[in-house]
Amino acid sequence: MDILIVAHFINLPNENGNNRFNYLADVLANENQEDSVEVITSSFSHMKKVQRNDLSGSENINYKISLCFEPGYPKNVCLRRFYSHYIFGRSLKKYLENRKKPDVIYCAVPSLDAAYIAMKFAKKNGIRFIIDIQDLWPEAFQMVFRVPVISDMIFFPMKWRANQIYSYADEIVAVSDTYCQRAKSKNKKVNDTHTVFLGTDLKKFDENVKYNKVQRTDDDIWLGYCGTLGHSYDLKCIIDAMAKLSMQGVSNLKFVVMGDGPLRDSFERYSKESGVNVEFTGRLPYDEMCGRLAACDIAINCISKGAAQSIINKHADYAAAGIPVVSTQECKEYKELVEEYQMGFNCRNNDSDDLADKLLMLIRDSNLRMSLGKNARICAEEKFDRERTYKEVTSLFVD
Repeated sequence: MDILIVAHFINLPNENGNNRFNYLADVLANENQEDSVEVITSSFSHMKKVQRNDLSGSENINYKISLCFEPGYPKNVCLRRFYSHYIFGRSLKKYLENRKKPDVIYCAVPSLDAAYIAMKFAKKNGIRFIIDIQDLWPEAFQMVFRVPVISDMIFFPMKWRANQIYSYADEIVAVSDTYCQRAKSKNKKVNDTHTVFLGTDLKKFDENVKYNKVQRTDDDIWLGYCGTLGHSYDLKCIIDAMAKLSMQGVSNLKFVVMGDGPLRDSFERYSKESGVNVEFTGRLPYDEMCGRLAACDIAINCISKGAAQSIINKHADYAAAGIPVVSTQECKEYKELVEEYQMGFNCRNNDSDDLADKLLMLIRDSNLRMSLGKNARICAEEKFDRERTYKEVTSLFVD
């Protein structure tokens, strides 16, 4: 079987990461040596905002990686990004037209330009087309451009394109039930969708923690956050809660922020003005992030009001670390997961008082932190371990 994976955002062999599509390509190539697996991705690094053509390390993987040109963009949310994605789609079209036709195309959504091109190619050539939805576009962009009526008009073409991609898919995979249902509402031929959380490789996560263990010498309570520092993440609410706890005499809090993004400078200024202890580490290699997160006492899942996020990368890492989570996310799916496993507390969104109250309960009770943390780890083993959960995806490729 010739399997073609189209994924706009992946890690190259020499880049440290925990990408879903690299993992799937590796598993698919290993499970059946007769299968040919190729991943097509962008020449532009979304994370570092630079061109990349270094495929060193490819000799150590058993699938092929091909780069299609994309000019790039300076910020995650800007007009140049839409143009850049358009050019990547054109590059992908040219590549597909000169490649032998695969048996199946497994396509990440987003980006929409690349997925739309892959969809049209599959439709034209009678190729099985499976989509894997990582995020909802344009909903995620409308989170930033909140202009009634006008934003709906601006993003209408993106929404139409997304609906076309959803409607043609032969199989629908997504990182949450929420995303699956969004796609299925436009698809009349798929009966059963496949919700497979992004997850992580628990064995690898534990190895990362073992070899990158952070030796703590303080008695502080560490709050840990990992991920993008952008509009969808409400770190200011956490900082406000810390400031309120400080006024109540809680002076042993440290907020460890692992990640980077367009609002980093703003968050740093706000934390200094608030007079709370926040360490901004910047973006860490995944293995280092695992070690530092596992050294934290409480995980912080601070999602802004109205954000489109559902089950995301950090949820797997937080659960794998075996620490309780305090969450402001509105998504019903994740709130129910927290309650089902009793692995932390859901808080009212953008309510620093409620957040401070929940944090104080955990700060004062180490046994409660330990109990909820154990439950979180059970959740990781049952819901987020790729070795277990990704079998639902790989089963779609059986002849």
